[in-house]
Amino acid sequence: MDTKLARLQAIFTPMRSVIVAFSGGVDSSFLLRVAHEAAGDRVLALTTTSPTMPDEDLASAREIADLIGARHLVISSNELEIPGYAANPLNRCYLCKHNLFTVCEQKAAELGIEHIVDGLNLDDLRDYRPGMQAAAEKRVRHPLVEAELSKQEIRELSKMMGLPTWDRPASPCLSSRFPYGTRITLERLHQVSGGEKLLRSMGFRVVRVRYHGEVARLEVGREEMARLLEPQIGELLSREFRKLGFRFVTLDLGGFRSGSLNEGVVAPAPDNQA
Repeated sequence: MDTKLARLQAIFTPMRSVIVAFSGGVDSSFLLRVAHEAAGDRVLALTTTSPTMPDEDLASAREIADLIGARHLVISSNELEIPGYAANPLNRCYLCKHNLFTVCEQKAAELGIEHIVDGLNLDDLRDYRPGMQAAAEKRVRHPLVEAELSKQEIRELSKMMGLPTWDRPASPCLSSRFPYGTRITLERLHQVSGGEKLLRSMGFRVVRVRYHGEVARLEVGREEMARLLEPQIGELLSREFRKLGFRFVTLDLGGFRSGSLNEGVVAPAPDNQA
């Protein structure tokens, strides 16, 4: 890992200025830390906010940027206003990333910043990631991929550096809770967000509330599944989820799987992703 870390540091050393697309998650926090150590105030962390972003993620991003000591810019950008996004097509991630990198590109031009980087890691290349096309179009670099760093290595190095994000569960945008083709609305985002906040307040650490119309499908870590089957817990969840607008609550016996709604998805041809 030391060789890979040195390789990552070497990527940033010659950069005169760089924007890090910063969510405050495991990958972008580690990337920002290394970039800031190598390039100092030549680095700007840029975070875009939206109704699709869990509320606690913005607070976390601010805290981590402050901990690292990096300059941090927060820009409001409502993804639901992106043409076609709310229809939740297969290339939704492309639309989101294209918007994000367009914001980064515009800010880079305004401030005279030369490079834009993101926190894509080596393991991400194995998943369905239409947003990678947007990065290619905007000439966004993926230093973690260039350094051949996996998610587990990033977590281990983050722990060594004292970053509190080292064991943080993944926190993708709330739109990932909706099957492709299911329309995304502000009301529905509030439903899944409210359900996940409730579960976390009850002590569940890794949770997803997948939206299926009247049905909320819960994914939790396998070690926590038995607790959801306790009668009093089930009664509480059934009552509270009805208040959120769901009629039924079901437990996915497969447990938590990051990106489970990508299962069985075949990536469309590149010319269909624009």
